[in-house]
Amino acid sequence: MTLIYTMPMHTPTATAEYMKLSVSERIQLVEDIWDSIAAEAPNTVELSQAQMAELHRRVAAHRTDPSTAIPWEQVRSKLFLSKL
Repeated sequence: MTLIYTMPMHTPTATAEYMKLSVSERIQLVEDIWDSIAAEAPNTVELSQAQMAELHRRVAAHRTDPSTAIPWEQVRSKLFLSKL
């Protein structure tokens, strides 16, 4: 699903408009905003040492046993099953 945002998001009208969206649509909106930020400024979002350590731990765990990975499509379908 692709949502098109045509009004400024800081107005009371915009707040009312995005609150009309379902939870899954609002999550998609946040994902779209985050992706646009990452695309415009890929090096401006810095991770803390704790976040970096957690990422390294997870990558190491995955490399040790890749069979424990769960595809995002499967996770997403379970999370949003009742909301789609």
